[in-house]
Amino acid sequence: MTIDRILRATIAALALAAAPLLSGPAQADTLRVVRQGAQSTLNVPMNRAVVVESDVPFAELSIANPAIADISSLSDRTIYVLGKSPGLTTLTILDGAGRLITNVDVRVAADISEFKERLRQILPGEKIEVRTANDGIVLSGVASSSQKLQRALDLAERYAPERVSNLMSVGGVQQVMLKVRFAEMRRSVAKSLQSSVALGGDLFGGGVGVKAGSGDGATTSGQSSVLGGALSSTNSEGAITFGFNAGAVEVAVLLEALESKGVVRTLAEPNLTALSGQEAKFLAGGEYPVPVAQDGGSITVEFKPFGVELNFVPRVVDGDLINLELAAAVSAIDSANGFDNGTFRIDAFSRRETSTTVEMRDGESFAIAGLLQDDFRDVNGQVPWLGDVPILGALFRSAEYQREQSELVIIVTPHLVTPTRGEALALPTDRVHPPTEKDLFLNGKIAGSGRTPRSGAAGEVAKQDFSGSYGYVMD
Repeated sequence: MTIDRILRATIAALALAAAPLLSGPAQADTLRVVRQGAQSTLNVPMNRAVVVESDVPFAELSIANPAIADISSLSDRTIYVLGKSPGLTTLTILDGAGRLITNVDVRVAADISEFKERLRQILPGEKIEVRTANDGIVLSGVASSSQKLQRALDLAERYAPERVSNLMSVGGVQQVMLKVRFAEMRRSVAKSLQSSVALGGDLFGGGVGVKAGSGDGATTSGQSSVLGGALSSTNSEGAITFGFNAGAVEVAVLLEALESKGVVRTLAEPNLTALSGQEAKFLAGGEYPVPVAQDGGSITVEFKPFGVELNFVPRVVDGDLINLELAAAVSAIDSANGFDNGTFRIDAFSRRETSTTVEMRDGESFAIAGLLQDDFRDVNGQVPWLGDVPILGALFRSAEYQREQSELVIIVTPHLVTPTRGEALALPTDRVHPPTEKDLFLNGKIAGSGRTPRSGAAGEVAKQDFSGSYGYVMD
């Protein structure tokens, strides 16, 4: 009995040593024992070998599909099984009398042991399950982020190119609310200084006027008419007029000093929510009809959108890291730069837009656009020669200064959000109800009083006072 055991161990060792020589890259696996009369299943990795030992001597072996697995006998109790291609076949073992000893289901699948080890090293702690299906790899489970899911797929493609099935899902929050703040500031400053001098009286036989600036000189015949002519030759805003007599000469002087300032602020804060990887669009504005000429002389109308436009595609990359592909625009109708051919008029549009891709974490902000336009104009005018006279030459000179600045800033802030119950949400209009006839005609109320929530987020909104101005106020 001892000699028999030593002989079996020697045969098994020889089989393990000869396996690489018989099958190239194949390598023998652990020894398996097949019992008489028992149906069993044998799992063999592709391009690897398994040595199977029977508990009774056999005389004949048969494999149903040699393309899936190859077999050879090392002794009357030891079988060498080599996996060749993925699939399922049957190994039949017969004794010397031709009686069936057992049938073994041989299942050959891709070798994923190395892939599992690499996956644990690259993505530790991920709940990703790896299985084989035919000659491919099936990944299932829950990945903590879309980035790690993609890494697992890329690694699987190295072991089974174009034969990877993805059944994984991404855990965590996958909905992103984007808060965008548009702020545009326009500032303008204009200053001008002009002067006019008029002389009149019997000495000149009429009136003579000189104005340093735009407009014609005044021609008058008397002091009162001199002053009136000086005034009529210019815009009287910020103007000072004085005159005097020097004998038969009447003198009138008009000084105009005007300074104007203006500030305009426009602001919009759209909020938009989208699923990770899906596009969301937002437009608050309208559509402007534009006539378009067609073949044959006919005219059709196309509508051009304007207002606050926002398109974005969020992608939750890893945990709270969010990748944003964003396109934002602010446009308005500009009637000052329109087109008019006498038959119809088409207004122009002023438009500020930006498109970019940024990456940030939940709650962080980015200023993705800061557009500054600075227009400067300085015009000086004078009466030839007279404007060069020291001191008195200031009466024959004019200066005009104008500066306009426009600045647009767009700030984006993403947030990971989850849905809530509808009872927790409230609108400012929830407190507004149609008035009854009594409230309208007797009490003069344009809105009736209704039931208001007392608790939760809806109760907090209900406590606010909406009786005055609310919303965005244009300065």
